[in-house]
Amino acid sequence: MKRQHNTTLILASAILGLTVAGPSNVVQAQTASANVDVPTGEVGLGSVELPRRVMANGETLAAGTYDVRVTGDSATPGAPGQLPVLERWVEFRQGEEVRGREVVSIIPNSEIGDVAKTGPPASGTSRVELLKGNDYLRVWSNQNNTHYIIHLVVG
Repeated sequence: MKRQHNTTLILASAILGLTVAGPSNVVQAQTASANVDVPTGEVGLGSVELPRRVMANGETLAAGTYDVRVTGDSATPGAPGQLPVLERWVEFRQGEEVRGREVVSIIPNSEIGDVAKTGPPASGTSRVELLKGNDYLRVWSNQNNTHYIIHLVVG
């Protein structure tokens, strides 16, 4: 399952035009990331409308409106070369009930230009996009110029 998740993330990154760092860049990324300042506790990202059914952490998440909240829990096992604070769990909630969870990548504003080819949503907003071939859905939230990117498989 871990291998499938990693393959999905690499494929999604390639489709999105996101940079996947090779081994020579990992040490540099660790050094740069050690100086970033991102929230470490829970962060509310607001409401998003998912236009299609998606898979979140291997579970089906129905189309609909969800309140999205980043938890303080780091994703484990951590990604090589990534600080735990930058890979955390996000919850998709309806009312008080958690309907699904997925890993969110947290990217400081100073690094977003190195990662994404498209312009970010305005601060305080989110954007939901179907990606190439309509196989993936990206939820991109910008809260106080910290970027939260969630990739979901349509299905």
